[in-house]
Amino acid sequence: MTAPACRFCRAPLSQDFLDLGLQPLANAYLTPEQLAAGSEKTYPLRTRVCGSCFLVQADDPVPAGEIFDDGYAYFSSYSESWVAHAKAYAEAMAKRFALGLDSRVIEVASNDGYLLQHFAALGVPVLGIEPTANTAAAARDRGVPTEVVFFHEATGKDLAARGLTADLMAANNVLAHVPDIGDFVGGFQHVLKPEGVLTFEFPHLLNLIEQVQFDTIYHEHFSYLSLLAVETVLKAKGLRPFDVELLTTHGGSLRLFCCRAEASHAETEALKALRAREAAAGLDRLETYGGFTSRVEAVRTAFLAYLAQAKAAGRKVAAYGAAAKGNTFLNYAGAGADNIVACFDANPHKQGRFLPGSHIPILAPDQIDAVRPDDLLILPWNLREEIMAQTGRIRAWGGRFVTASPEPRTWD
Repeated sequence: MTAPACRFCRAPLSQDFLDLGLQPLANAYLTPEQLAAGSEKTYPLRTRVCGSCFLVQADDPVPAGEIFDDGYAYFSSYSESWVAHAKAYAEAMAKRFALGLDSRVIEVASNDGYLLQHFAALGVPVLGIEPTANTAAAARDRGVPTEVVFFHEATGKDLAARGLTADLMAANNVLAHVPDIGDFVGGFQHVLKPEGVLTFEFPHLLNLIEQVQFDTIYHEHFSYLSLLAVETVLKAKGLRPFDVELLTTHGGSLRLFCCRAEASHAETEALKALRAREAAAGLDRLETYGGFTSRVEAVRTAFLAYLAQAKAAGRKVAAYGAAAKGNTFLNYAGAGADNIVACFDANPHKQGRFLPGSHIPILAPDQIDAVRPDDLLILPWNLREEIMAQTGRIRAWGGRFVTASPEPRTWD
């Protein structure tokens, strides 16, 4: 059988990274009717690493249009901490790059306008590019002009032809979501002004490996990104990084500042230090990526042991956060409604539905008092402090918080 080819450089992919078996789409929440019909689709979820450009990537069994459709259920504005992160970003970028009435900010994958609303509030003209019609409609409702289209090189050329060039482009937590990363990145060079700045935010592959964050692997994430791999893609498309910030979001992310190759932005010491850190960790050597599967299996074993102990002790386990990462984790572990009685989530678009694969019912957070779980399993572990602050009342009946990865841990 012929080895698949790298989605960027087309080299043969011969090195596995992690195979998570058959999984449903992580954001395909089931209605009661869909659950009763029993027709849920599953797809292989297997990742490999390219020995040429070192892009870690998933096989491509699902067309992007099936994932990012009109029923897409992820709305950024339902996370208070994420909206606050977006506001801080807008204020910092406006100050650093002197953005004002004569500037333009374009965000790619702008979702429901959660970020651009903050630039608009500062008086900076904005434009969102978003492929899912329901989130784009929500953005327009809050006054953020948004075009419903997938971004790629042809999109960039079209925007530039219409005079829609940008002083700042944001593409936060989208670079991993595109099946053709080269065509996607190729669009930015057309839209950026000569000294314009492009920022990417993405979870850092080094954290995924070191902290066994395998639950960030799901079908929406086609790539798992290092500076090494992203810099290779940028260079091929007439762009370059010049600065980086290390963020705590999504378990540890990079905010990469980029520009046209010929722009005057000077490379920072922070960027040079990150290059050196990745080299020291061996991200440019294939052997570094081996052995990850055994570490993931150990996490699954420990979690299933926790569930068995909780059941034996008569403890009622519920989950909080109908997040994609939680769905990957639960489905890989084989946990379901017989182990976890409910999953609470603040997003009304998910409430009344069921988690994909595990079929755990999704309830509104105000139902916590009626369910009275002994253990509340926090699935989006990156939002642990926010969720604990919102649901601390479970302590009144002796409830405790639990996180599952990289090992089960209780938080009283």
